[in-house]
Amino acid sequence: MALRDDVQTFLNEFRVKARTFGIDYYPRKKNTDALLQLGITANIREEIIMKLEVRDYYRGPTEDIDPKRPEFYEFGTNHNGQVIYVKLSLGKFGKSPHCMSFHKSEAVIDYPLR
Repeated sequence: MALRDDVQTFLNEFRVKARTFGIDYYPRKKNTDALLQLGITANIREEIIMKLEVRDYYRGPTEDIDPKRPEFYEFGTNHNGQVIYVKLSLGKFGKSPHCMSFHKSEAVIDYPLR
């Protein structure tokens, strides 16, 4: 589990990179279907991600299966009564950060920093 300061640093760095390079979204069917199911536009998805807080932290940092990819953090947030699972990575230096997952949570999310 990360410390509160580590999560805040990650979120700050993610936001700076996102404002600079945009966010790279993984085009998984589960992620694109979730937008339709939740009635969320791409712009609203980005707003939700950019408003994540330390209190939304679920777990991480976790090493990616591919050692060439950076570690990721996982979050949960509520939108219109639905818990949304969000998995983010800072991406590579000088490149867009990644949103690897954005969909309805499939399991109960524990929030250790609340």
